Amino acid sequence: MLIGQPMTVVGGGIGGLATALALAQRGASVSLLEQAPAISEVGAGLQISPNGWRVLEALGLSDTLAATSPRSQAVHLRDFRRGAGVFSLPLTRPDEPWYLVHRADLVAALAQGAVAAGVTLRLGVRVAAVEPGPMETLLRLADGQVETHGLTIAADGLHSPARAVLNPKSRPFFTGQVAWRCTVRVPSALPPDAHVFMGPGRHLVRYPLRDGRLVNIVAVEERDAWAAEGWHHRDDPAHLARAFTDFCPEVRALLERAEEVHLWGLFRHPVAPVWHEHHLALLGDAAHPTLPFLAQGANMALEDAYVLARCLAEDPDPQAAFARYAGLRRPRTARIVQAATDNATHYHLRPGPMRFAAHGALRLANRYAPHLVRAKFDWVYRHDVTA
Repeated sequence: MLIGQPMTVVGGGIGGLATALALAQRGASVSLLEQAPAISEVGAGLQISPNGWRVLEALGLSDTLAATSPRSQAVHLRDFRRGAGVFSLPLTRPDEPWYLVHRADLVAALAQGAVAAGVTLRLGVRVAAVEPGPMETLLRLADGQVETHGLTIAADGLHSPARAVLNPKSRPFFTGQVAWRCTVRVPSALPPDAHVFMGPGRHLVRYPLRDGRLVNIVAVEERDAWAAEGWHHRDDPAHLARAFTDFCPEVRALLERAEEVHLWGLFRHPVAPVWHEHHLALLGDAAHPTLPFLAQGANMALEDAYVLARCLAEDPDPQAAFARYAGLRRPRTARIVQAATDNATHYHLRPGPMRFAAHGALRLANRYAPHLVRAKFDWVYRHDVTA
C-alpha cells in the first residue's frame, strides 16, 4: 500500500531513523528532517532487550550491531556499600538476545540502512511549529520557511512541537531526581553483564560497550535542586564522584576515571493522550517519554517504528492506520512508563525494615526461584511486534 507514497519523518534519532527505514522498506518515498547538521550521537550506551532486538532483526541490522556489541549475560543487583550481590537475573535464553549497544553505533546503522533503502536525509532543518490539516501537514521551519507535507511522523523527542500542538495541556513535572551519564575507559575488558548498585536515594548502573573496555555509566540521585532536562548539559565529574563517595571501592574507582560527564533532570511526562490528528502522528519520546529505570526508551521507539509502518502498509486509510497504531501502542507504552517509574522506588530504599525485607526477599528468590522474578517482566521482554 505504501509503494511510492510520500511521507515525512521529523527527527533523526533512533525512533525517527527506524521509522524512516521501516517505511522505506515497505515502499514509501520517505524524507527525514533533522535539525542537526549531521546524523551523529554522543557517547552513551543502550541495553537492547529481546523486544527491541527483534525489530532490528526485521530491519536487517542485527548482524551489523552484533559484530560490535557485547551480548549481555546477566543483570546483577548489588548493595551500594559493600558491593555484595542481592539478585542476579540470567539473560542466557538462546532465543532472547540482549545486547549492550553504543548509541552512536545504533544511530549509524539505522542511518546507513535508511539511506540504502532510499530515504532522503535533510539535515540542518529545524521544525519550529506544526499545523495538522485535513489534507496536509504544515511545517514552519526555524529559518522562516513554511512547507507543506502529506503524512508526517513526529519523532522529534521530548520537546516535539507536534506533541505540544496535539496535547496543549500536557505538562511534565520534576521528579526530584537527576541523572549523570558518562563513558570511561578501563584497563581490561569487563564481562558482558549489567550491574546496578542500589543505595539510599541513589543508584548507579554500569555495563561494558564495544570491546568491553569502554564502560557506560548512568548514575541517579534524589535531590531537591532542580536540573535542566536534556542529555547534553555538561557537569563537573567531581560532582558525580562526590554524590557516590559512600559507595563501594569498585564504584569509586570507576568514577575516578570519568573525564566528561553530562547531567540532566528527570521529568515525568504523561503518555500523550492524543497521538494523531489528520495526517500527523507522534512516535517515540514525542508520545511516551519514560524515566531510564527499565532501559526501554530505545526499545519502545523501535517497536513503535515497526508497528506504525506495518499499520500504514496494511490499511489504505491513513486515519484508520494511525488509530490502529495508537490503539496498539498506547496501553503497552503506558504500562512500561509506569513500571520504569516504580523501579526508582525499588532501587532507592533507605536503610531500615523496608530495605531489609525487600533485599532479603530478593536474596531468597535468587537462591530458590530466580525464574519467578524473570517471569514478572516477560510481558516487556518477550513481546514481539514483528510476529
